[in-house]
Amino acid sequence: MNTHVNADPAELAKFSDLAHRWWDPESEFRPLHQINPLRLNWIDGLVSLSGKNVLDVGCGGGILSDSMARKGAVVTGIDLSVKALRVAQLHALEAETSNVTYREASAEAIALELPGSFDVVTCMEMLEHVPDPASVVKACSDLVKPGGWVFFSTINRNPKSFLFAIIGAEYVLQLLPKGTHEYAKMIRPSELAGFCRSSGLELSEARGMEYNPLTRRYWLSQETSVNYMFATRKP
Repeated sequence: MNTHVNADPAELAKFSDLAHRWWDPESEFRPLHQINPLRLNWIDGLVSLSGKNVLDVGCGGGILSDSMARKGAVVTGIDLSVKALRVAQLHALEAETSNVTYREASAEAIALELPGSFDVVTCMEMLEHVPDPASVVKACSDLVKPGGWVFFSTINRNPKSFLFAIIGAEYVLQLLPKGTHEYAKMIRPSELAGFCRSSGLELSEARGMEYNPLTRRYWLSQETSVNYMFATRKP
């Protein structure tokens, strides 16, 4: 039996140490709170979340999971950070979000347990933090029903993304803690598209996410040179 878990202990520790701050909109997680309405509305506009069975892979403190549940989806959030999951569960209790549950599990483990069980799978801001992103993409494909949707978001790997996502966001603007992202782990759209094709997922739509540091505003665009999202479908 393969007991290897596709996770970086240093990455888990990094987010576990910040877990108590997940739901503070002025904390290190402020960018996630700011972009969440954009990605939520984009997903909902494509799939109409109400009544859907959704799996949120790498859910962290539950920012996206909770908001999808509030759109009427039945959501399961999974993560390997126990502290982040406890924060997510506590918030669900406090906010009385009844149709969301959280589990400590990897995408690969859930894929073995519940293949083809979900209408929608989301994996946002997570692939750039694991040793083997292709394995996660394959698990997401295995988890979704035929005709279902899988959504990914991650960060491109090029000089502009190094300048904007690491130097700019972590060191100059201090939007994120230093060390949040490693350049070598960033993923080009062509690479992610290859992982998707190999896993039997068809790319339906791509969107970029841009940020203006002067107005502190995020918006979606066709510009995928830094932050980007993929909407894919399983035939």
